[in-house]
Amino acid sequence: MKNNINPAAIQSLWQTIKENRGTVIMLLLIAAAVIVLLTGCDANAGSTMALATVIAGTDGGSHVVDGPITTDTVRQSGSELLLNEIDRRIVKIRPMATPIDQISRYARPRHSKSMIVDYYMVDTKPTACRLATAYSPSKEGTEAQRVTIKTDNDDMLAVSDTLMLPEVPGYEADGSTQSSKSLVLYVVAKDDSGITVMAINGSKLGSTADCVPALPLNTPIIRMGRAAAELDVQTPQFESLPQKAQNYCQIFKMQVEQSTLMKIADKEVEWTLSDQEEAAIYDMRLGMEKSFLFGTKKQIYDYRKKENVMLTEGIWHQAGKDFSYDPDTFDQDTLISLMRTAFTGNAGSKRKVLVGGSALIETINKLDYTKVVNARDTVTRWGIDFTEICSKFGRLYVLLSEVFDECGMDTAGMIIDPAYLQKYSHLPFGSEALDLKSAGLRNTDATVLTEAACLVLRYPKAHVRITPE
Repeated sequence: MKNNINPAAIQSLWQTIKENRGTVIMLLLIAAAVIVLLTGCDANAGSTMALATVIAGTDGGSHVVDGPITTDTVRQSGSELLLNEIDRRIVKIRPMATPIDQISRYARPRHSKSMIVDYYMVDTKPTACRLATAYSPSKEGTEAQRVTIKTDNDDMLAVSDTLMLPEVPGYEADGSTQSSKSLVLYVVAKDDSGITVMAINGSKLGSTADCVPALPLNTPIIRMGRAAAELDVQTPQFESLPQKAQNYCQIFKMQVEQSTLMKIADKEVEWTLSDQEEAAIYDMRLGMEKSFLFGTKKQIYDYRKKENVMLTEGIWHQAGKDFSYDPDTFDQDTLISLMRTAFTGNAGSKRKVLVGGSALIETINKLDYTKVVNARDTVTRWGIDFTEICSKFGRLYVLLSEVFDECGMDTAGMIIDPAYLQKYSHLPFGSEALDLKSAGLRNTDATVLTEAACLVLRYPKAHVRITPE
């Protein structure tokens, strides 16, 4: 094939491009934009194509389909995988020394638009009461089948409730032989005089079957499920009223400065403002840990600053349960009783955290564990190394907190349910550089660390204070 390319024409075209480079570049950009528009790849379409689809898993997880995992995808899924840089730095600074503050930072804090935080707590309806007056059967017939009793908490019972009396044996079908099953009652009516009940597996009195047997004073009564008839459409109402509580966000601050001469001076080891900031953050977190634990809620007026100062309430005062122990007789039975108190009667988690002073941790550490209660190897949660104690009630993550020692409470401790530990943040933890040179104050580089926050226990009964007798 004959070559028809004219070298002189190519040379002329190249010379023209060199002389009009600006115009040529502009024409190329316009052409590229036209191609993008014609192919439909606008900015919105491109961003839509880049984002993958996030679908829910079978057990609360998230899965990415039709695309790669990106930071936008992770944030779209609501995952807490990505942390802000300031938080990432803070949680790595000696986390073992401030476990409460550390755990609260791993949970997603709730933003508060006010320094005063109002929140609501919902408790569970009681499930147990006791007989307030003893009952002895004295008559036959329906009067022995439908009996009115009084309990120490009639309000927790409703018509159609079934009640189990674990300390009172029921009867077999003949009504004369005691059964291995506990006595079960059915609530027929309720009024000011008491609770009218029928026996499900009662005794035979004369010729009358299913009579309520004798019931001693203080007999435990357990509320079970309701039993409705076939034609029942309605049932006694159940409403839960949340209880309002309040806490104050406290403004925590720490300032770090370094003079210009100190900055430029030769040093035997490298010691910069960033190193001072790390030490300041650690000291600041120690102070916050004490306030978050033992602080007293109060608003005071500083007459020198002419301003109000808000102090936060510590979670030690918010806990809904107490457990006292004798340090001289603390044994495995005491530990089991402690775990029973922590894990029962509150519908909380089966994994909780125990932080305590050195004397309490020493006492627990001296115990001889069995197969029923055993201390496992170290487990890491929230960036903290815990010792795990397992029992039939649940698992405790145990950690020494020297904050208790510093506050004169080395024999005390606290069991916390992390699922119900909530942090409210009015000002997230951050740093701000101060220009003191331009202000004519000092020839220094200065940084101020600030956070305004508080901790609350959303379900007080899930948390336990541990104190010596």
